[in-house]
Amino acid sequence: MTASTGVSTSRNNSDGRSNDDALLLVDNLSVGFPTEDGVVHAVRGVSYTLRPREVLGIVGESGSGKSVTSMAVMGLLPKSAQVSGSVRFRNDELLGLSESALAKFRGEHLAMIFQDPMSSLNPVYTVGWQIAEALRAHHDMSKDAAMTRAVELLTTVGIPRAKERANNYPHEFSGGMRQRAVIAIAMANDPDVIIADEPTTALDVTVQAQVLDTLTTARHETGAAMVLITHDLGVVAGQADRVLVMYAGKPVEIGSVDDIFYTPRMPYTLGLLGSLPRLDAGDAERLTPIVGSPPSLINLPPGCPFAPRCPIRQPICDVEEPELRPTTSATHVAACHFSEQLEGKSPADLFQTSVADDVLPEDAGESEQQDRVVRGEETAEQVPGGGQS
Repeated sequence: MTASTGVSTSRNNSDGRSNDDALLLVDNLSVGFPTEDGVVHAVRGVSYTLRPREVLGIVGESGSGKSVTSMAVMGLLPKSAQVSGSVRFRNDELLGLSESALAKFRGEHLAMIFQDPMSSLNPVYTVGWQIAEALRAHHDMSKDAAMTRAVELLTTVGIPRAKERANNYPHEFSGGMRQRAVIAIAMANDPDVIIADEPTTALDVTVQAQVLDTLTTARHETGAAMVLITHDLGVVAGQADRVLVMYAGKPVEIGSVDDIFYTPRMPYTLGLLGSLPRLDAGDAERLTPIVGSPPSLINLPPGCPFAPRCPIRQPICDVEEPELRPTTSATHVAACHFSEQLEGKSPADLFQTSVADDVLPEDAGESEQQDRVVRGEETAEQVPGGGQS
């Protein structure tokens, strides 16, 4: 990994907040990956501040640069990656440090929970041994003391019969239990910052709720601040204090949870909200998908990268990429030339419902009747051609 640092002299970050009490300060972080077709600009100028005990949610579609940002913060990118900007933990610059120097920060000060626990855990060692090893790497502890603490951590994250299960191998744990074991490793050394990279991926809804409860327990037990990376705005709503929305490798809106959910000022954010099912929505309210796909990050065209998918696109959007600027407050910033026009707008005001939503029930015929059977509104015998169950 090649890194060049340029520490900002500004006392404020691009999200409008002071840097003075920042626990983790990321400033103008950019990451590129050279390929045969050109450089993939995976992260383009990400800046944020994380304060003690704060939870920052980073959201966006797959490929928006969320995970690469966190890997750059932890210094886990391949050597071929081109990294620039600044990542400071308290007063220490992390970019450009050697592997041995970074090892002193990882685990004890910065911990990471990866999205695939099966590949995070070593299959040839027991779960308890791996937690104990994380402890002994940073503390002068005997094997017995480390294993005792490992059992305590497994109990804390909700593993039943923790003393017995500590002797199991990762493949003997369910997916949710493996994720909780990884959380136990992350909280083992009472880190100051925990980065959770899509910790609920590929888990069913019930297990997701359990893992999120475990993350809350980890924060309370360690007093750590957290960066929660996800594509699920529903997860962010219940966990985060502030939200950073990413698109095409760059932040496009930053604000508090209330700012993002109730007064969004970026069309992409509105689109994400419109594609999220809501329990408080009326029966007639439809989801509003964002048409199209994110752009290639190899040769980005000039202008706003969201312009080809944006419903309020104007000529300036094709020639000038907007910078983050204050909207409803100094700490709620958005990258849109026309953010003022979004005041009071709902996703349905900007984005059209899907084609399937435009089919009227009386025109749907047999297809609609079969859908009613699935919903339990009719019996199979009432559908023309319907079979017996």
